[in-house]
Amino acid sequence: MSRVVQAFILTAVALFAHSAVASDADEITALLQDFLANSHTEAAHEQFWAEDLVYSSSAGLRFGKAEIMEGFDTDPGETEDANEEPQVTYSGEEIDVRLYGDTAVVAFKLVGTPTDTASGAEVLYYFNTGTFLKRDGVWRVIAWQATKISPQ
Repeated sequence: MSRVVQAFILTAVALFAHSAVASDADEITALLQDFLANSHTEAAHEQFWAEDLVYSSSAGLRFGKAEIMEGFDTDPGETEDANEEPQVTYSGEEIDVRLYGDTAVVAFKLVGTPTDTASGAEVLYYFNTGTFLKRDGVWRVIAWQATKISPQ
């Protein structure tokens, strides 16, 4: 095989590998942004967290997906209004996705913005780190750590 053909093959493999990494990073970033935008819905949590999730909260509590999903249970007499505006909307800044095969570590700054500006509630900031695992072609979060950032 000529050196030109070998160089072409190596370049093509490297470009494909880089493209796959960029694609996974883009997919995870989109998953995160979509989750944050819809975090007030049960469906968003069902799709985002793996069944074997370990979540360490900024309040110093540790729990799993089952406990998160229990928070969406309503009493039989209550009706759930899917169109109700959440009290806080969330977004991510400074998103850093690091890929390790079928595992990814995502670190970012979570911003919680009150929807009622007249309430006097302040914007909240957290450092979050999540570990995603790709199983059967689907990325899900298996571990999460949240740390509240103190106001400066």
